[in-house]
Amino acid sequence: MKTIQITMDEKLLARLDADTETKRDGRSAVLRRAVAEYLKRRRRAEIAEAYKRAYGKTAGLGEEFESWEHQGQWPPE
Repeated sequence: MKTIQITMDEKLLARLDADTETKRDGRSAVLRRAVAEYLKRRRRAEIAEAYKRAYGKTAGLGEEFESWEHQGQWPPE
């Protein structure tokens, strides 16, 4: 592990220090878990955004397949 130095608002630090999980596991452990969770959520959001761009209504099939968009539909009964 690597030691780092961060700046934190005093009120936020007091709230962190008052937390039972922080008292049990220590600041570093709690902050490591918080950062890991933050990065996991960011990655999920990036993936969701990529899916929206790729498969969203505005994405379409691209110029090369422009006239084929309706060819994959079921025929009328």
